Amino acid sequence: MTTNVPHHSTGSWFDSLYDQAGREAGAVPWANLEPCAWVVEYLASNPSLGSAVVVGCGLGDDAEALAASGYATTAFDVSAHAIEWCRERFPETSVEYRVADLFDLPTNLVGRFDLVVEVRTIQSLPPSMRNEAINAVASLIAPGGVILVVALARPDGTIPNGPPWAVSPTEIGELEAAGLEVVADHSDSGHFALELSRNCGHE
Repeated sequence: MTTNVPHHSTGSWFDSLYDQAGREAGAVPWANLEPCAWVVEYLASNPSLGSAVVVGCGLGDDAEALAASGYATTAFDVSAHAIEWCRERFPETSVEYRVADLFDLPTNLVGRFDLVVEVRTIQSLPPSMRNEAINAVASLIAPGGVILVVALARPDGTIPNGPPWAVSPTEIGELEAAGLEVVADHSDSGHFALELSRNCGHE
């Protein structure tokens, strides 16, 4: 994908892409039509712990995996077209699909969820928006909750070329600045795959 996401209008950019795809998943660069393998692995060892949310849910595969594992699942995307597509794909779903902007979260989503799943949403946003996005993701977690983060990795000091814009260790470190701590790290040389929890001592 070579078209850059405008820094000031991500919502309209994503909505336009889903609209132009015309229900052809192959036209959506990140649509794999299956849940993230690391999310599936996590769920195998951690069945329902309560409520879950998927950030930037796309076409809904991660959300459906969470619901199938027993979580009361909410999934949101800034694109209304993506949410309509999810509902068409999964007409009998128990997932609450809703349109919401990560940068203007409804108050009834903040601080609510036992499990927050962020798969490749942060990397899809320009680096200038990254700190705000990370803090917004962190705001979703309830006390004692867990956040799963999956993103392409790049070394510190390199210039990201995107979209997607791979994430550096320093940028990932902003999750800890937002009051989270890494409790499990399944990263490899090309990807971050982290499990984080809320640091109760964070003000």
